[in-house]
Amino acid sequence: MKLLSVDDARARMLAAVAPLPVETVRLAESLGRVLAEEVSAVRDQPPFAASAMDGWAVRATDCPGSLRVVGESAAGHGYEGAVGAGEAVRIFTGAAVPQGCDAVVIQEDASREDDTVKVPAVRAGGNVRPAGGDFKGGETLLQAGVRIDPWRLSLAASAGRAELKVGGRPRVALLSTGEEIIEAPAKPGRFQIYDSGAPALAAMAAGWGAEVTRARPIRDQLEAVIGAMKAAEADLIVTLGGASVGDHDLVRAAAEALGMSYRVESVAVRPGKPTFFGVLGDGRRLLGLPGNPASAFVCAEMFLHPILNAYQGAASAPAMVLARLDSDLPANGNREHWMRAKLVLAEGEVRIRPYRDQDSSLVSVFAASDALLRRPAGAPAAAAGALVEALPLARA
Repeated sequence: MKLLSVDDARARMLAAVAPLPVETVRLAESLGRVLAEEVSAVRDQPPFAASAMDGWAVRATDCPGSLRVVGESAAGHGYEGAVGAGEAVRIFTGAAVPQGCDAVVIQEDASREDDTVKVPAVRAGGNVRPAGGDFKGGETLLQAGVRIDPWRLSLAASAGRAELKVGGRPRVALLSTGEEIIEAPAKPGRFQIYDSGAPALAAMAAGWGAEVTRARPIRDQLEAVIGAMKAAEADLIVTLGGASVGDHDLVRAAAEALGMSYRVESVAVRPGKPTFFGVLGDGRRLLGLPGNPASAFVCAEMFLHPILNAYQGAASAPAMVLARLDSDLPANGNREHWMRAKLVLAEGEVRIRPYRDQDSSLVSVFAASDALLRRPAGAPAAAAGALVEALPLARA
């Protein structure tokens, strides 16, 4: 099988994926979806000069002094008149600053007696939020391709949007194979293990915007694997396990029986060399991941995440950062190595500490990691303090 680099393999996969049709959803339903349009401001925010504090709206040139109280301005109920020399208006946070006023004296600094308020000196513009201080009418607030989080949702709401156009949600069917796999709460046999890979991959894909369905673990029988693939109603089938070429690895044979044409046969990556990708005869895409959890999780970050982003119209390249090695690393072999690691903030800089044991079956190491350290194929030995590339992992 032809080995491709991670970058080449990802590029071939993405070339076979097109964005799904755009949907219009209510703002409250857009969380986690990928924006498919620009969101622009229809007016200034705030649309008027507003008070930043509870206090007194004044003309700075009248201060310090004793001013006559002529009215009140509250949020949603502004003072309609114009304020003249020697006058002040009681004002509350968020309320419109009345015409003629250019400053607000906070209430703790003033003292009122009947219809007169005594105020100290204040600079023009003091405690006033200018009109358009957050954004101006016509300004682009959100670009197409960003994923809506609570803060972006708030920004769209402040622009008066009740609906948003978002990328379609890809349907993912997750199939895990292997006689040794069993799901809790069933009791495992002597030679069986609990399925730790499929639940995590389902959660990862859902977190990346997919609609995920999971089949029960499939027996190591070719017809069973073919049947599960046939039954999967999805844009993308993701298989877990059985991706290699051993006697009990049947995923490739099943996919080939369904007319799959390979786009990627194997990847020069550690862990995850057996990963493959292709297009079935009916047009559905299939991503085959190794069965070892760490291999599957690394390759999900490398390939599944970008594929799902591409379906939704989001940026598909992993967002890498630079960090300084916390310890020496030996020279790397002929496959790109993505090492589970911990990011540490020390002395004002980001450092990265790879875990000593990188065995691809260790779920506990991945659970403790918050980054993947990239070691290029053939990389020479690296000393502590050297800059390396890392992919931060989403952690709550």
